[in-house]
Amino acid sequence: MHRRTFLTYTTTVAANALAAPYVRAESKTFTGITLRVNGYGGAWDDALVRSVAVPLEQKYGLKVQFNAGTVAADRVKLLVNRDNPPYDLFMGDSPYMVELINNGLIEEIKASDVPNVKRILPGFREFGEYGAPYSVATVVPLYNSNFITQPLTSYSDIARPDLKDRAVVPAPALDTTTLFLLGIAEENGGSISNMEPAYSVLATAKPNIVALAQTSVAEVQMFQSNEACAGIFWDGRAYELRTKGVPVVTVVPPKGVYAVTSYLNIVKGMKYPEAAHAVMEQLLSDQGMLGLPEAIRYGATTDVVIPEEIRKDLLFNSPERNALKKQIDWRKWIGDRSARIERVNKILRG
Repeated sequence: MHRRTFLTYTTTVAANALAAPYVRAESKTFTGITLRVNGYGGAWDDALVRSVAVPLEQKYGLKVQFNAGTVAADRVKLLVNRDNPPYDLFMGDSPYMVELINNGLIEEIKASDVPNVKRILPGFREFGEYGAPYSVATVVPLYNSNFITQPLTSYSDIARPDLKDRAVVPAPALDTTTLFLLGIAEENGGSISNMEPAYSVLATAKPNIVALAQTSVAEVQMFQSNEACAGIFWDGRAYELRTKGVPVVTVVPPKGVYAVTSYLNIVKGMKYPEAAHAVMEQLLSDQGMLGLPEAIRYGATTDVVIPEEIRKDLLFNSPERNALKKQIDWRKWIGDRSARIERVNKILRG
């Protein structure tokens, strides 16, 4: 993430754990155990505390402590302290999963230990048996309907002439927010191995782009102040803007959408694997899975039945929408990061 304001808070959230329907133990068996998790802070951690941590402590006496920071820094801490890891469980998005797996930092999670793994929807478990995917966020076009009369329909519409001096896109530093470039490439005959069509469209869009947003907070503020009235942003952030009175419309490109999945992982060598399995089982339960969609409208990854008042605000809210989720070769995407940053900066800042 990096992709949401609440991912960058630095306060520590001490959470009381969650209720897992399956644990090889009797109630309160995990009393006295505290599992440490890196946190994103703010509304994100608060939702996981309510839906996962509190139920676990009530049922099993297990405590889960979220320590808010940034995933990039927390991943370094985990890597340099692998013999004495600072976390028992580790949250990270799809790009970080590649690094966690390559460095041997996390354990596989099998359905024999966590039965709710079987409830994960097709396409949301991108790395075999590594990681429990629990939330999905999508990078989409959006526009303010008060100012844009012709609806946007695709990623490539960012280059439309009527958007001159009216659009904002994320800065190119992150592997996640720049997924819109892959969307543009594939809409125009390109691919992850041929990004030239995306760069051509981006060059055409240059007169439209008033800013490269360095943070999600900055982009929210631009839409609130009407400094920008179209752009590329997270679907959950679009919902946030609507709750603040900004009439932004979320666009679902018909050729596919590009999403980032958030995973919870068991750190290799942690002391309490059965307690960790209890956390995973609760996270993937109905109660655990509904926490984030209810709080901030990021999508679910299992077959949970989502109440209509929440479902209508989610991008992935039906089998048809789920089918639009594009598969991404994360290793290739990460490997091209430096070249992509250099090219985007040359086009838009040159």
